[in-house]
Amino acid sequence: MARRTSLVVAVLVATLTIAGMALGTPSAQQTFSWQLTPTGSSARLRGLSAVSANVAWASGSQGTVLRTVDRGSTWQQVGPPGTATLQFRDIEAFNADRAVILSIGPGSDSRIYVTSDAGQHWTLAFVNDDPNAFYDCMTFLDDRRGLALSDPPDGIKFRILSTSDGGQSWHVVSPAGMPPALAGEFAFAASGQCITSAHGHRAWFGTGGAAQARVFRSDNRGQTWRVSATTMNSGPSAGIFALAFRSQQHGLAVGGDFLLPTASPDNFALSRDGGSSWQLVPSAPPEYRSGATWVDGHTAIAVGPSGSDVSTDGGPTWHRFDDGSFDTTDCASPNACWASGEQGRAAYLVR
Repeated sequence: MARRTSLVVAVLVATLTIAGMALGTPSAQQTFSWQLTPTGSSARLRGLSAVSANVAWASGSQGTVLRTVDRGSTWQQVGPPGTATLQFRDIEAFNADRAVILSIGPGSDSRIYVTSDAGQHWTLAFVNDDPNAFYDCMTFLDDRRGLALSDPPDGIKFRILSTSDGGQSWHVVSPAGMPPALAGEFAFAASGQCITSAHGHRAWFGTGGAAQARVFRSDNRGQTWRVSATTMNSGPSAGIFALAFRSQQHGLAVGGDFLLPTASPDNFALSRDGGSSWQLVPSAPPEYRSGATWVDGHTAIAVGPSGSDVSTDGGPTWHRFDDGSFDTTDCASPNACWASGEQGRAAYLVR
């Protein structure tokens, strides 16, 4: 009788396991790895936009803009001519032909270019004329409406640029709806992910540099903002480097201290209320992470110079799956995730 009972239990466990796999339940046995692709570039690729499993764009130092349409087998340099001194820290691509790039820096070094023919031609859509402004990152809420973020030009309030025509033209949003910045507060132009959005009206940006790392949230496409504090590590070289939301409510913030890349605790936080409050992740790797993305509803990836980590339970637990250096990561779908970083490194995710 005991033997028969054991057999029934074993069959039941096996049946439940198979059923769980069929329903897509996260498995501890699932493996992840990056498949490096040859870009032929030595630029540091801090900007990245995944379009599909085959199509991705990357941007970075030396005026570099790269594009692949064959899953990384080949990459083409398609950046605007005469921009070798610019650092394109962010790129937002809508398909294989249309993309918007942002260069960072003080004054006129902060620029936005747009292409609609796969980089054969670029239009200079915005040139910063404020010597105190420094644009860090941008996001698009849909294929027409987008926002770009500058550190506080006056030391008092962050500045937001807005577009409603796919990046062809931009205007400065009134500062009346922006809460004051803390002394020394700024955003990090490390991965193009210091500002993010969810389809619709909501956007968020993360900060550091000051006594607190904070998250600003807008519910009306960047017109007005409110801010919440986090207990993440913050200081002159520390704070929130990337934000990623898998829904209007569930968000992930990653960062740390880029001067202490392997000794950066208190560097991951989760929100379950749309960014109004944040809770530290005690089990997160205590290392600087500059980029993050959601693969699906329960799987997230974080990357940095010292490695890549994955969570398959919505963010509370993480494990290392790669020791290579990447600055940013992006997913167009669960089967279309990419990463890029120093020395022209670009890769797609294998699961």
